[in-house]
Amino acid sequence: MSRTHVPLSSLNRGRLQLVVFALVAAATANIYITQPVLPVLQDEFAASALVVSYTVAAVILGIAVANMPFGALVDRLTIRPIILAGTLVVAAAALVCAVTGSLWLLIGARFVQGLFIPALTTCLVAFLSRTLPPERLGVVMGSYVSATVVGGLGGRLLGGWIHPPLDWRYAFVSAAALILAAGLLALLALPRETAAPAAPKRRLSYLKLVGQWPLLRIFLVSFSGFFVFSSIFNYLPFRLEAPPFNLDTEWITLLYLTYLVGIFMGPAAGRLSDRFGGGATMVGGTLALALAAMLTLTASVTAVVIALLCACAGFFALHTAAVGTLNRRIDGGQGRANALYVLFYYLGGWCGITVCGVVFEAAGWRGAVILFVAVLILPLMIGMAELRARKAQDGGKTG
Repeated sequence: MSRTHVPLSSLNRGRLQLVVFALVAAATANIYITQPVLPVLQDEFAASALVVSYTVAAVILGIAVANMPFGALVDRLTIRPIILAGTLVVAAAALVCAVTGSLWLLIGARFVQGLFIPALTTCLVAFLSRTLPPERLGVVMGSYVSATVVGGLGGRLLGGWIHPPLDWRYAFVSAAALILAAGLLALLALPRETAAPAAPKRRLSYLKLVGQWPLLRIFLVSFSGFFVFSSIFNYLPFRLEAPPFNLDTEWITLLYLTYLVGIFMGPAAGRLSDRFGGGATMVGGTLALALAAMLTLTASVTAVVIALLCACAGFFALHTAAVGTLNRRIDGGQGRANALYVLFYYLGGWCGITVCGVVFEAAGWRGAVILFVAVLILPLMIGMAELRARKAQDGGKTG
C-alpha cells in the first residue's frame, strides 16, 4: 500500500501521542472491567465461575473474530467513520451492560464490545503505519503499547474499586463516558486523510502465512502465553476471596497494580532480545510465568504478590520477544502477519478462560496450575528451538 506521510511538528507529535494513548487506553479498559468483580457477579446472578467468566471471554472472542475484518476495512476507508462507529457501539454496549438484569444479555453486550474494539485499536495502528513517517512511528507506537497496559489496569481498577461504594454497574457508565470522550478527541485531533487509502498491492494470503512453520510457531507462542496469563488473572480472584485468604474485592483489585510491570518490561525485554536473541527471552519469560503459576499455590499474600509480579514480567517478556521475532522474520505481508498474531493472541485468551474454567470447577486451583504448566511447555520448547537456531546462525557466521 502506498504511504501518505504526514509532517508533524513537535506540538503535533505530542498531541498525536496523547490522542493515541487516550483512545487505546479507553478501549482496552473495557476488556477487563468485570474481571475483579467476577465473584460478585457469581453471587448476584447465581451462576458458576465459568459462566460469569464469559463476561471477559466474550470480549476477547469478539476481538479475535473482528480483528482481521477490521484490518481489511481500514485498507479501504478513511479512519474517522471507523472510529466514530467503534466509539458509539462500544459506549452503547457498555450502557446496556450497566442496566441489564440478564447475565446472558450482559455477556452478549460484552461480545458486541469486543467486535468493535478493533475499530479503535487495530484500525488505529493501520492508520498510523500508513500516514506517519517511519522515524516518527516508533515513538507514537510507544504510546500505544503503554496505553494497552494502562487501559488493562485501569479497567480492572474501575471495575473493582467502584464496587461496593456504588455498584459494579457504574463502572460501565464511567467506561462509556471515557470512550465517548476519547473518541471525540480522536475525531477532532487525528491527522486528516484527503482520500481513501490506495488499493493494497498483492500480498501473501493468511493461509500461506500460517503454513510457514517459522511463523506459525511464533503465533503459537502468542496463543499459549495469553492462554495462561489471562486465565491466572481471571480466576485468581475466586481463589483469593476464599479461605485461607478471604480478601474482599478492594484488596483483590489492589493486586492488579502489579500489571504496571508491563510498562517497564516491554522495553526491557526488547533490549534483552536485541542482545541475547528472542529465543532466550522467550525461554526466560516462560520460566518466569511457570514460576508465578506455582507460587500462587502458597497460602501467603506476599507470595501471591510476588507471583503476579513474575507473571506480568514473564508474560510481557514473552510477548515482546515473540512480536519482535515475528517482525524481524518477515520481509513482506507485515500487516497480515501481525493481524494473525493478534488473532492467535486473543483466541489463546478466550480458550484459556474457557478451558481453565472447566478445570477450575472440576479440580480447583491446583488443577488450574497443572494446566498452566502443561500449556507453557509449548512456548518453552519453541523458545529453545529459536535459541538453537540463533546459535547455529551465529556459528555459521563465525565459521
